[in-house]
Amino acid sequence: MAHPVQKNTLYVGGLAEEVNETILHSAFIPFGDIKDVKTPLDQATQKHRSFGFVTFLEKEDAAAAMDNMDNAELYGRVLTVNYALPERIKGGEQGWAAQPIWADADTWFERQQQEEEMQRLQAENRAAMQTAEELHRKKLAEEREGEKDETEMKDDPMARAEAEVLKQNNSS
Repeated sequence: MAHPVQKNTLYVGGLAEEVNETILHSAFIPFGDIKDVKTPLDQATQKHRSFGFVTFLEKEDAAAAMDNMDNAELYGRVLTVNYALPERIKGGEQGWAAQPIWADADTWFERQQQEEEMQRLQAENRAAMQTAEELHRKKLAEEREGEKDETEMKDDPMARAEAEVLKQNNSS
């Protein structure tokens, strides 16, 4: 599922540990008016997770900042600056914030039924393939037995003589 790009919010990756929201704001303010700066924290360490978001008031300012700051250096680290994708809250087809938790239950059951049907069809297909393979092997084995009989008679003069006598006896 494609997410629309937010043209005035930038993702800034590769932040050094000592960079905070104030420093990030200062680094990007030369490109235009900033609406918001966020550096999400790791719940365990309470430190930012080496990335942040800068939201400009104008799309043009965000584009200029991205052009100038991508691959730039800040506190000894090379930054990665791209347009940010919209935040998607986990859960459900469209996220928990957009709908009640049970809203995608019907589609979940449909997907489960489709998956079970697919597994059933695959099992039937495997069984049919095994049956066809067994029949093919039996047919090949029977053909080989027939070939052996003919080959043995060609190589063995005694077997040929016996076969001729049997033919004469059966025709008389």
